[in-house]
Amino acid sequence: MKLHTEHHGSGPETVALVHGLGNDATVWGDLVELAAATGRYTVVTVDLRGHGRSDRARTYALADFADDLVETLPTELHGVVSHSLGGAVVARAVDRLSPARAVYLDPGFRLALPDTGLGGLLVRRARWSIPLFAAARGRGVRTPALSPEAKALERASQERWDRGMALAVLQDVATHPYRPTRQRAESTVILSGDAPYVVPDPLPEQLLAAGWHVVREDSLGHAMALEDPRLTWRLVEAAL
Repeated sequence: MKLHTEHHGSGPETVALVHGLGNDATVWGDLVELAAATGRYTVVTVDLRGHGRSDRARTYALADFADDLVETLPTELHGVVSHSLGGAVVARAVDRLSPARAVYLDPGFRLALPDTGLGGLLVRRARWSIPLFAAARGRGVRTPALSPEAKALERASQERWDRGMALAVLQDVATHPYRPTRQRAESTVILSGDAPYVVPDPLPEQLLAAGWHVVREDSLGHAMALEDPRLTWRLVEAAL
């Protein structure tokens, strides 16, 4: 599926931004402005299938999302920056896209849900169990410290997505966790204080062992680009 994209800036290095579940490209607005202001980047923002101005679909598997990116984005980008679900998708598309660098913000690599015993069976077989387990294990996730403008931007983006995909996508992420490998792209994962719910231990150490760069910024929450775009951009730019 060809996805809706927008181009910003006219710098010599092209970077794509891939959002998370329930959002769309509009949540990158502040980062886009900061990147464009450097004069270094052309930024491509994309709406994943079922989000924003991209078409709705019959299926929402991780493989479908990844294939869409490969069909839509140019290859050999300077960088791809992704958040949450976008990270799980980019990790499955990155070798085909062949960017020089890949930056993952709290990527949805492995949800903090049971994967063995009765709990693991329920996650695999009964989608209704996922929000129950997520609520129990996610009590430590902080309420994002968003400005009124950022809250309104996030709410607006959440009104433009196909909510029917939510449990299927979460189940796919939970049952197909990302296995750390050395990527062709120079890869950096930036972890917020909420990262244990999407990149639980020992995954950060496994990523390090696979040649990734791991950056921790506990002062940020999961919605880092909305919460503190200037700090988030500094971290991203250092990885680009």
